[in-house]
Amino acid sequence: MYPKLIQVGTFYIPTYGVLVALGFLAGLGMTLRLARQTEMPAEKITNLAVYCAMAGIIGAKLFMFLFDAREYLEHPSEIFSIETLRAAGVFHGGLIVALIVGALYMRSQQLPLWQTMDVFAPGIALGHAIGRIGCFAAGCCWGKECHLPWGVYFRSNEAAPVPLDRPLHPVQLYESAANLIIFAVLYRQFTRGHRPGQVIGLYLVLYSVARFVIEFFREHEQALWGRFSITQWIALALLALGTIILFRAKRSAVASQQTEPVRA
Repeated sequence: MYPKLIQVGTFYIPTYGVLVALGFLAGLGMTLRLARQTEMPAEKITNLAVYCAMAGIIGAKLFMFLFDAREYLEHPSEIFSIETLRAAGVFHGGLIVALIVGALYMRSQQLPLWQTMDVFAPGIALGHAIGRIGCFAAGCCWGKECHLPWGVYFRSNEAAPVPLDRPLHPVQLYESAANLIIFAVLYRQFTRGHRPGQVIGLYLVLYSVARFVIEFFREHEQALWGRFSITQWIALALLALGTIILFRAKRSAVASQQTEPVRA
């Protein structure tokens, strides 16, 4: 759609990169706001956000190489190409690696695991919503052919290798809208009171369901395991994890109510 925000000669600023940066800053701002509400240390939360962002970038690239291993083995020079450098990678891969790095950092800094993850969850959804708009501008992660009224044509030859000759599902915008809704739900849940782990568990459940459904409208070359893509299987695994976390939070709430002293 609009892959280059500003161009001077051969130098240009990619729209996708700008929106990803804005998404990170918006997510970080929201996280720090929620951290202040819970009196958590802002410096440690900021450091954690930076480490998770770096881990997310690395994880997204690693999973991209894993999913397209055959192509990269046949053309190893593509690993170091400009196109690979600019590619966003696989979000689920970035999320998984970021969660692992985040858990290790929280343990080393003695930050409460579930409370800290709850603080981050709304910001992740908000930042992801903004980043997906950049994905739409770049023309990556495009959808299948769509003859509904909202089908979109990509016009720029400088975008990702997206088909230009037919209308497509704007799956990037589907996911952006889904993340905005998830953000609103998580923010409301956080501010109205919650048990530790409830917000991050809810995020994993809601986003996994949304991503699982959206994948049916997305065009990609991932291998299928049975009827589903690799991304959908990862979404199902994270859905199960989120459900377990929510069950744990509910069980903890019931246990605490049962141990409260009876007041006359």
